[in-house]
Order: sequence, then structure tokens, then C-alpha cells
Amino acid sequence: MADRSVAGAARRGPLHAVSLPKGETFAVTRAPDAARFVLRGDPAGVAAFGPAAPGMLRGSESGSRAALRLGPDEILLLAPGVDAEAIRGELAAKLPAGAHSLVDVSHRQIGLVVEGRSAALCLAAGCPLDLRPAAFPIGMATRTIFLKAEIVLWRQADDRFHVEVWRSFAPYLVGHLSDAHAGSSDP
Repeated sequence: MADRSVAGAARRGPLHAVSLPKGETFAVTRAPDAARFVLRGDPAGVAAFGPAAPGMLRGSESGSRAALRLGPDEILLLAPGVDAEAIRGELAAKLPAGAHSLVDVSHRQIGLVVEGRSAALCLAAGCPLDLRPAAFPIGMATRTIFLKAEIVLWRQADDRFHVEVWRSFAPYLVGHLSDAHAGSSDP
């Protein structure tokens, strides 16, 4: 009996009972299911995945694939979830010889899209980074925190951010973003 409830919870996902904020100036939506891999090693290895190797703390895209460079030798790779097995095999075959690590973290986290005129303001309510466009321009990606949750934050447009968060922290993050928006002067 316990196995069925665990399987049911896994199918529903971490946001099944959470109301996502949606309005004219602010919205949070779940990003499409994705395959997620952490590549550690020479950033040139990203060429085997598709997008050009991004600069430090930057993201790059090619079609439906993205690479976010979070450190000197750490890149988060994102692709459509249905492609996970194919990507794993493709990368294993194409990665250059040498020291590297490829870890599938698809089930660890989920992606959220935070967008609207109030997106940066609501994220700033719990994130210590300066999210003004001059300090955090389009294309920038980094690991940071939102209150007590570790997140990966990627600015995709002036008013659109992609947030990667561990599944167990997703309701916490959405709840605090909703509270930030409710308390803002731009409802």
C-alpha cells in the first residue's frame, strides 16, 4: 500500500497542491520537464551537447538545449526530458578523453519560470544578489539562495527568469514568491 502512495506522489510532483501566482505583472509557472546533467571538467566538453560553451556565470542555448556555467569546471546542462537517455549516451560517446564527470540530476530539481514586470522585485525579496539589469544582465546564470533554499538563477529576458530548485524546496520557494508579490506595491 505504501508503494502506491509514494508512486502517486511522484507522479503528481512537488507542486501538485500549490497555487502558482499568475497575474498581469507577475507569474510563476512550471518549466517544461527537463533532463538535467551536471558536467564537471573542461568546459569545451559542452560542444558534445550542442550549445556553445558559455562564459563564466552565463548561459547559452541551442534549440531546446541550454548550458549554464556555474563555476570554472561546472556546467548545468538542460534539455527536454524525453531526451534524457539519448543525451546520456550521446555525451558518454562524445565527451573528450580526460578527467570529467557527468551526473544526471533530473530527479533532484525542477525548473520554474518567474516572469513579469515584478519578477526581479519578487526574487530580490529573498535573494541577496543585485538583480538590476546592469548587475545581473540577460544571459547571466549563477547558483545562489532564495531565503533558505539553494537555487540556480538564470535571467532570460529583462522580465523573465528561469529558476532551478530542489524539488522539496519548490513549494517553499513558490509560497515566498507569492508572499513577496502580495506585499509589493505592484500587484
